[in-house]
Amino acid sequence: MLSERDKEIVRVLQEGIPLLSHPYQTMAGKLDMSEEELLAAIEDFLQRGIIRRFGAAVKHQDLGYVANAMIVWQVPDERIEEVGGIMAGFQEVTHCYQRPAYPPDWPYSLFTMVHGRKREDCQEIASRLAKASGIDNYQMIFSTDELKKSGMKYFLED
Repeated sequence: MLSERDKEIVRVLQEGIPLLSHPYQTMAGKLDMSEEELLAAIEDFLQRGIIRRFGAAVKHQDLGYVANAMIVWQVPDERIEEVGGIMAGFQEVTHCYQRPAYPPDWPYSLFTMVHGRKREDCQEIASRLAKASGIDNYQMIFSTDELKKSGMKYFLED
């Protein structure tokens, strides 16, 4: 169970980390607490499983990575864990997950998301993933627009 103070901390944390030299100090100031107290609260949340992870999310488009491809792979069930591990190990793969296949129209059971500065970069990554995994039946689905991208917000005030 979260206290009202815990909920206040969550509200500030979900605003994002400000791009300042002492972001936690600034965030703690909004809560009328010290930076050390805020860091201890974050560590406590992690230890108690209230939050699973705490980190930064970079907007890849702002860094020039404007080509985005979901690569769908036809992977035999008995190899899904192995192949998923191989592909997830590539730094260029930002998401890797299993989904049900629906043969014959949709035989793809493993999905990977990659980003590049141009489409050819994504195609080159797909080629390397195929070579490393031994899986050569795949399709690339390129993004055309980003319609929405936001995280969950909890304990919003009315």
